[in-house]
Amino acid sequence: MNFFDHQRAARSSTLKLVLLFIVAVVAMVAFIDAAAAVAMTYQRADPSAVFGVVVGVTAVTLLIIAGGMITKTVALRQGGAAVAASVGAVQVDPTSSDPQLRRLVNIVEEMSLASGVPAPRLFVLAGEPGINAFAAGFTPADAAITVTSGALAQLNRDELQGVIAHEFSHILNGDMRLNIRLIGLLNGILLIGLTGMRVLQFGGGRGSSSKNGAPIWMVALAMMVLGFIGVFFANIIKAAVSRQREWLADASAVQFTRQTAGLVGALKKIAGVASGSALRDARSATEVSHMLFGEGRRSFRAWYATHPPLEDRIKALDPSFDPREIADLKQRYAQRLPDGIAEDAMAGFAPVGRAAGVRAGAEPVAAPTGPRGAGRRSINPEQVADRAGTLTQADLLHGAALHATLPPEARRLATQPSTAPAAIIALLLARSGDPQQARQLASVAQRLGPAEAQSAAALAHTMAALPAELRLPLVDLAVPQLAAHPPAYRDALLAVLNELAVADGSVSMFEYGVTRLVWSYLQDAANPHRRSKVGNGSLDQVRPTVTTLLATLAVAGAGDQETARRAYDGALRRLYPDAAPAQPRDMTWQQALDQGWAGLDGLAPKAKQALVEAMVVAVTADGTVTTAEAEILRAACALMHVPLPALLA
Repeated sequence: MNFFDHQRAARSSTLKLVLLFIVAVVAMVAFIDAAAAVAMTYQRADPSAVFGVVVGVTAVTLLIIAGGMITKTVALRQGGAAVAASVGAVQVDPTSSDPQLRRLVNIVEEMSLASGVPAPRLFVLAGEPGINAFAAGFTPADAAITVTSGALAQLNRDELQGVIAHEFSHILNGDMRLNIRLIGLLNGILLIGLTGMRVLQFGGGRGSSSKNGAPIWMVALAMMVLGFIGVFFANIIKAAVSRQREWLADASAVQFTRQTAGLVGALKKIAGVASGSALRDARSATEVSHMLFGEGRRSFRAWYATHPPLEDRIKALDPSFDPREIADLKQRYAQRLPDGIAEDAMAGFAPVGRAAGVRAGAEPVAAPTGPRGAGRRSINPEQVADRAGTLTQADLLHGAALHATLPPEARRLATQPSTAPAAIIALLLARSGDPQQARQLASVAQRLGPAEAQSAAALAHTMAALPAELRLPLVDLAVPQLAAHPPAYRDALLAVLNELAVADGSVSMFEYGVTRLVWSYLQDAANPHRRSKVGNGSLDQVRPTVTTLLATLAVAGAGDQETARRAYDGALRRLYPDAAPAQPRDMTWQQALDQGWAGLDGLAPKAKQALVEAMVVAVTADGTVTTAEAEILRAACALMHVPLPALLA
């Protein structure tokens, strides 16, 4: 199942859950109405009075359910950070020098650079000795990964990478939106039971009655009983959905890291340590139980568990596993808890501060460099589409190499809210000494203030020296920090970036990619609930925009007009067999694309997959792709919420 299949499956799962929720609500309303009707009949009320009470009870019941669902959903609609904050997690400073946090940040940033998605914000559940983690959010741009302090302390680097790869699979596969929907739906049903209980406690004594003579306590009792029964069955549905996704996430984590030892080691430690994966905070464990890496609480029935049994998960990854090993692990860890940092040192990993993940004595793999045309490699459209939303071991090595190659100062500035805007601005500045830079800095000072202009000017030389393949990865690291600023500042920043891009009278593909990627990421962070919906549009509805996009990519990826024409015709005919041959036009392509990205992003998964394949045809008329062309393709895919890993190693 590739990325686009996962999107279709996620949309189907969401539809099924909504339908089940509707059935549950209708059943609950019907039973509560029946209780009200029986109460009224018992009071010998006339039929018109019975009907009026039933209508009133129906309205109140629906309002309570809708209110509980909407209230919770609105509280969490700001995305992953809101979910993490709701369970008391503390945000991690990406520039922290703490060895455990530094290792976590390095692993996540490497995986982000490898997968082509913004670096998720990181949170820690302090004081939780259990080994656990979860990813939350609506889109990769607003995603947050939360880990327990027990996971940081007890897992070694391979094991922590396996857990993070498991969580990244939830981000890439679109599981997070479904998880947040489950929280909202469950809260709506739960509120019915709580309301009935409160009415019985404070206003529904057996002597109380409504003005129509119907005993309130009968309706309240029905609400309480049915509400908690509804929660019971809703939790069963939630657990069943969660168990299926956990199997898939384990398989994806192994696919990402190309080794099972890390994930198996983490699961074995959960089985061996006394605290396991349980969370001390019962409320948090219940609310996010379906998101967690391991069981957040003890389940009294297997069908109520949100995760497959630990032994089954280990056995699926390591067929040679003997369950009797668990007893030995429990005995060993009862005497001394595992120490992940110490295990890293014994395994030969370099201390934190060196290139993350590099064993002592080894040299980090160099990131690809070279002029345009260097590093060519043959690819085909189907391969690229299959790579979307996934990772390979080569991608992870490439991500680690990019991370190690980033100048430490540039990386530090990009990962702090106070300096990230200046880092992005500096990417678009003309070289020092160029009169155009002075005009650009004046524009920055006018919109964001002199201090921001000075900071950007100080970074101009550092950013100009960055190799081309490091510029967009730097944007991926900086975007979460940009989203931390107020809306007015973000609007001013976007205006500045647009002005810098057109300062010389033209817009390069790189300038266009940076400005639109920042715009898209900030839109996602500002309204993740709306921006995360899976589309259902057709290619015929967006044909003018598709034509412009393919023409632009064909011109950018070709060395002469004839090659561009062939690339354009081949890409267009792949989508529209009836298309007439035409010469690609690149005039006003920016305006045409700006008006069409929403339509392209709203395409149905199957149509989006076909478009990605056509885009590959447009940039690979000669059967190859350069590093620069690969980055253009990745930027265009990112604007359609299709995460594409590096195509070149």
